[in-house]
Amino acid sequence: MTRHGCSRCVLVAAATMLALAATARAQDERLDVVELFTSQGCSSCPAADALLGELKARGDVLALSYNIDYWDYLGWKDTLADPAFTARQKAYAHARDDRAVYTPQAVVNGMMHAVGSDRTGLRNALQSTGDRIDPKAIDLSLRHEADKLVVEAGKARGLLNRPKQATLWLVVFDEARTVEIERGENRGRTITYNNVVRRIEPIGTWTGQPMTLTIAMPADGGARCAVLLQEGDGTSPGPILAAAQL
Repeated sequence: MTRHGCSRCVLVAAATMLALAATARAQDERLDVVELFTSQGCSSCPAADALLGELKARGDVLALSYNIDYWDYLGWKDTLADPAFTARQKAYAHARDDRAVYTPQAVVNGMMHAVGSDRTGLRNALQSTGDRIDPKAIDLSLRHEADKLVVEAGKARGLLNRPKQATLWLVVFDEARTVEIERGENRGRTITYNNVVRRIEPIGTWTGQPMTLTIAMPADGGARCAVLLQEGDGTSPGPILAAAQL
């Protein structure tokens, strides 16, 4: 073999080792979840909506946008709002026992909240909550098979190896929606919302043992899917233990 050929072998071997190392790191990394509660009728929200778009581009964050409906009386009915999203935001406040319900509010990993446009606050919340859950504590995966979605949750390990109920949530969302706002505080503005949640629904209960769920592929044309494994019975949301997306 020529010296040139040997060099190619070394380069290929090095590239393979780097790829394997990257795969190992990816398996150890936790997918953090940022849930932004926003409104088309809130003049403080566009900056948070834009920041969520930046978080969406990161590979280690699942950024989700929920439009709430309690500012509709200000002159513009939010075209993406759902009372269920308002209820989820209020359930978080009840679980934290702090009554903090506002827009733009970001809930990070189901544990902490911060102003959705506050970069420093979000960075600190991601760091603080991410450190509380061992990324190796549970394996969660989501895959597409024919017209089905298959969700697999592994056995709890480490600090999570205790009997505690958690709910598997299916989240269906649009990658982006652009809205022209005609009235209200954001009158005349055109705003793009990222990873806009269409619906979120419980699909199963996890008790720390391995489980596999197979469900029908959502009929929402063009929508994306993710799953959250979150402590609680579905009515009082707690820490998000793991997340996965297609």
